[in-house]
Amino acid sequence: MNVGILIFDEVELLDMAGPYEVFTTAARVHGRSQPAGTPPLFNVFTLARSAAPVQARAGLRLQPDCTLDDHPPLDCAIVPGGVVDAELGQAALMDWIAAQAGSARLLASVCTGALLLAQAGVLDGLEATTHWEDVEALRALRPGLRVLEGRRWVDAGRIVSSAGISAGIDMSLHLVERLQGRELALRTARQMEFDWTEAA
Repeated sequence: MNVGILIFDEVELLDMAGPYEVFTTAARVHGRSQPAGTPPLFNVFTLARSAAPVQARAGLRLQPDCTLDDHPPLDCAIVPGGVVDAELGQAALMDWIAAQAGSARLLASVCTGALLLAQAGVLDGLEATTHWEDVEALRALRPGLRVLEGRRWVDAGRIVSSAGISAGIDMSLHLVERLQGRELALRTARQMEFDWTEAA
């Protein structure tokens, strides 16, 4: 299964690295019970609007694996947050998010990534959440959206959103459970020595 994680200038590092670690750890844990040479369960990669490196909010430079135009079909697309003001005005990114809402099995956001999903119009009529500091910004962006506060993540079917930063790890374990089952999600959390908050 292909898992693509968006990156951009000023992305919150743990917003993207948390899900990356969950899915790559899940693939590693799953692989231990498979015959040698079995392809990994999850093929995890980063993608960006261009092939140029981006600089995360904390200053770390990241080299995307793919661009929005050259990645394989996604089973799960993850849109992290950070400082998203510039990204909100990128028409190509909005088109890509809207396309993933229709083609990927799951589209997920972490933190202010929910603002990007809202701007792309894919949260209309759904429940969603974001970082507690950005709840009002999300409501202002889409006044008709039902924004839930105090939730680690919100599962609205094909679209799942999480609160800020570390909540993306809780959500990603939930995504592993949805895609491959509870046992693997629990084994992944244990491997990561992470106290998984299972209740949304």
